[in-house]
Amino acid sequence: MTARDALGFAGRALRGHRLRSGLSLLGVAIGVAAVVLLTALGEGALRYVTKQFSEIGAEVLIVVPGKTETTGMMPGVAGVPNDLTLADAEAVARRIQGVRRIAPIAMGTETVAYGERRRQVAIVGSTREFFALRRLEVSRGSLLPAADMNRGAALALIGSTVARELFPAQDPLGRVIRVAGLRARVIGVLEPRGTHMGMDLNEVVVLPVATAMRLFNRRSLFRLMVELERYEDLAPKKVEIIALLTERHDEEDVTVLTQDSILESLSSIVRVLTLALAAIAAVSLGVAGTGIMNVMLVSVAERTSEVGLMRAVGVARRQVLAIFLVEAALLSAVGGVLGLVLGWLGTRVLVALYPAMPASPPLWAVVASLVLATTVGVVFGLWPARQASRLDPVRALAPRS
Repeated sequence: MTARDALGFAGRALRGHRLRSGLSLLGVAIGVAAVVLLTALGEGALRYVTKQFSEIGAEVLIVVPGKTETTGMMPGVAGVPNDLTLADAEAVARRIQGVRRIAPIAMGTETVAYGERRRQVAIVGSTREFFALRRLEVSRGSLLPAADMNRGAALALIGSTVARELFPAQDPLGRVIRVAGLRARVIGVLEPRGTHMGMDLNEVVVLPVATAMRLFNRRSLFRLMVELERYEDLAPKKVEIIALLTERHDEEDVTVLTQDSILESLSSIVRVLTLALAAIAAVSLGVAGTGIMNVMLVSVAERTSEVGLMRAVGVARRQVLAIFLVEAALLSAVGGVLGLVLGWLGTRVLVALYPAMPASPPLWAVVASLVLATTVGVVFGLWPARQASRLDPVRALAPRS
């Protein structure tokens, strides 16, 4: 008996019980589709964040108030005993060599209004260097003037969406808007940019950092971004910044993040989620394998006479075993291919709904899920196949009462 004969025999047997075979096939397909879709989502998230960070440059250090208690994970601030102030930012700019740009950042949410039109948006307080660090350009007007960090002029730049909604038929340049209790003159409109680093830059208002801190009535900065002249200086300058701020605060109470450390942390999270996914998929495919075993056992029981006839005309036990194993493998392999198709379609739908998320299943997940699905079919089909191969031909052909 050739491999082609075995495949034809298995195919005819499965087509003879379409509903039963289809339900088992669907169980395998769901498990494989889950693997493909969720690994695509994890890879897409990692690529998205990598792209976001690549846009601000690899030479950037991010100083966060508060000291993390653990290493190797995303920063979780354990406490903020001291403020990260504008004086700290000035000290870093003055005493750390090799700094190209430094941008203190204060953030909050307030209502912005012009006339009767108003909306709630994110308010970012920073300096002129912020725009270069975040690769922001203006479509009209000018950037914040280069001035002392502590000087808080009543000036504002607005995002393109804010400009369109507050000034639908007017030029916003030179107009005075109200930001909570502050009146600020619009000096520029940002180029449309979309969401970057979790912030929709089309819906922001940028103020001088000192002005924003007075508006929010706070002394502590949200972040301090430091761009170095050389990538090779990241590690030593990180140590220097921590030492400087520890000296100023009398304790180590800041966290300095690099692009590499954040991406490494995200990669670790994606790996953990992938392992969790593998466990869930194993359970799902195990359930599907049980269904395949049930189908094969019923198939053996229904085809006892057929197996007895094959044995009577000289078909060897290993050939009978191979026939039923091929049937189980074919059932699980077809289910695996269907699962790949469903997972691919689900990924396309996800990308259509969220175009910024470059979701795509990794090759290893596609290959591993298909191999695992086929292996599950073979493993769970082995016992029914052995049962069939051990049938006594005389008893199998004997008439049933």
